[in-house]
Amino acid sequence: MTTTLAPAIHTGFDHARFNMIEQQIRPWEVLDPQVLKLLARMHREAFVPPAHRSLAFADMELPLKHPAVEGQCMLAPKVEARLLQDLDLKPTDKVLEIGSGSGYMAALLASLAQRVVSIEIDPVLAGTARENLRNAGIANVEIKQADAAAQGFAACSVNGPFDAILLSGSVAEIPPALLALLAPGGRLAAIVGFEPVMRATIVTRIGDASFQTLQPWDTVAPRLLNFPEPSRFRF
Repeated sequence: MTTTLAPAIHTGFDHARFNMIEQQIRPWEVLDPQVLKLLARMHREAFVPPAHRSLAFADMELPLKHPAVEGQCMLAPKVEARLLQDLDLKPTDKVLEIGSGSGYMAALLASLAQRVVSIEIDPVLAGTARENLRNAGIANVEIKQADAAAQGFAACSVNGPFDAILLSGSVAEIPPALLALLAPGGRLAAIVGFEPVMRATIVTRIGDASFQTLQPWDTVAPRLLNFPEPSRFRF
């Protein structure tokens, strides 16, 4: 578990980070002291594209490219924080993330877990994530540039099984191939469903072929690319 963090870009960000935690994240029932302490010391602004750095702590999704590309964004801080809390990571956990983006969520995961494998479909973003993590001094993350959903999630299975899996974007449904990569007692966190309302979905593997599913809160998030998209209509 690596906790070395990049220096603050500007001391003025400290007040904005405090307000983000107190005004956005705590009201969203993120109360785990370990998670709150991590959010207070992790410099989110260092993972935000320069064009949007003044909005690093705003309650909104932030584009990762200019001009903006649909689906390529940082999730709102409160959504990131709640997903992180719900995964309930342990220092010995091996974690899979799908959707590296700028590397910020991988940095949070790596600060609480032993190792993180993060898969990013876009080669430019994969390079950016590696650079951001290197600048932050975080060494226990492997960024893999690949289409996670291709060939039955082959790129994900190489390093499995995992104690925790995070989908950093929404999907219509959770593919069984990802659930199969969970170790016994492993947890998967995803945002599942269709607009205008999606559900945060936490799946825990409790047996060889048995899973427990909770959907504790609602939100909306951009789609992860190339995941199965079945019809939302049932007959």
